[in-house]
Amino acid sequence: MSEWPRNIFGVAGWKNTGKTTLVERLVRELTERGLRVATLKHAHHDFTTDVEGTDSHRHRSAGAVETIVASSQQNVQIRSVRLGEPSLQSLINRLDSHDIVLVEGWKSETHPKLMLVSGDEDEVYPGTLALVTCGNGLGPLAKEALPVFDRDEISSLVDVLLSDLKDRARP
Repeated sequence: MSEWPRNIFGVAGWKNTGKTTLVERLVRELTERGLRVATLKHAHHDFTTDVEGTDSHRHRSAGAVETIVASSQQNVQIRSVRLGEPSLQSLINRLDSHDIVLVEGWKSETHPKLMLVSGDEDEVYPGTLALVTCGNGLGPLAKEALPVFDRDEISSLVDVLLSDLKDRARP
């Protein structure tokens, strides 16, 4: 098992279980509690963050393999890769310092995570701290000795993450 930075937490589940919505809600709650939050999102398909007609899209369409758009408010780096998908660890290493990093996806990695369940799953992902139900119960996972939360229990889920963060900080 890799050694993960102590402030990394994941949200994992099958497609359309509400991962992005849960991450959004966790980010809001963590931010309201005064923490700086970064996020990483895994995609299983080609995607673009710029829109046709924008300068960045025109640069990439012309053949640029890397484009950075920067302003006083934000910057975005788009890199075309032909070397394969980067590892989660290498992406984490690109981040600046943050209090918490939420990782959406990468369910088979061993970092600590919340697992969204729809009721059909038959095994727990590695590193799972708690199960989060999406309305259909736990199904075969009901036998697991893990805390279970409804996806609307955002404050309690953040408490789980912060408790784990505190526990991992202890020598």
